[in-house]
Amino acid sequence: MERNRARFQIRVKPGSRASSVGGTWGDSGALNVALSEPAQDGKANAAAIELLATVLGVRKRELTIVAGETHRTKLVEVSDPPADLDARLDHWRNRR
Repeated sequence: MERNRARFQIRVKPGSRASSVGGTWGDSGALNVALSEPAQDGKANAAAIELLATVLGVRKRELTIVAGETHRTKLVEVSDPPADLDARLDHWRNRR
């Protein structure tokens, strides 16, 4: 049985004053994710997954970075996403 999956882009800004989610980056519509953790040894990626799990109301184990692990723009996959995932993402994309 194939599991349901959804993907979306994020744009990470490591080393920020505080961690937050909100707004979009560029024409891609990538969700902005500011992180207080530095971009070294995977700390920013782990922090991004933890923060996204919290704000989207999903478990950390359901989120995976499938592309862009060493870049600021990343592709995140949600396994078994909630039915209203698009609405949850839109909520955070519309925050400034």
